[in-house]
Amino acid sequence: MFKTILSMQKQKKYIIQGVITFIVFMVLYFVLDFLNMTYNEMIIEYGLFLVVVNIILNIIMSALSAFMWNVSTGLVKLTGREGKGSMLSGLAYLFGLLTYGCTPCVIALFATIGITFSVAALPLAGLPYKFLALVILGLGLVWLIYEANHVKCKVKIDE
Repeated sequence: MFKTILSMQKQKKYIIQGVITFIVFMVLYFVLDFLNMTYNEMIIEYGLFLVVVNIILNIIMSALSAFMWNVSTGLVKLTGREGKGSMLSGLAYLFGLLTYGCTPCVIALFATIGITFSVAALPLAGLPYKFLALVILGLGLVWLIYEANHVKCKVKIDE
């Protein structure tokens, strides 16, 4: 079934959806980086290498998220139900927002629901947390591929 979903990705609507989703996730990840620390500040404090690694991770995570979105859409089209692994791309973004995103926003959010804590500065501008988000995305992709290959109910689509 996963091979069928992969072949569907060559259709124009999936290509357009993938590009748009990739761009949206790129914007989100770059906004999170900016809210944490601007790239100029990162270069001054940690060097150019960290900025390059962050940008490469943004591209990889955005591509993975867009691909998972398209696979999930193909799975829905073929089976009528969404894979549970696709939720992990949203979880990875939420994790990023809560860990290396806008710290004052997160503190205000948690304080509103009664959780208060002191925030320690994140090492390397939050890079370890970005790697953790990448692992979460990878797990989501593996889960989604597994679900696509082990579908309980297949639906034939006439096109």
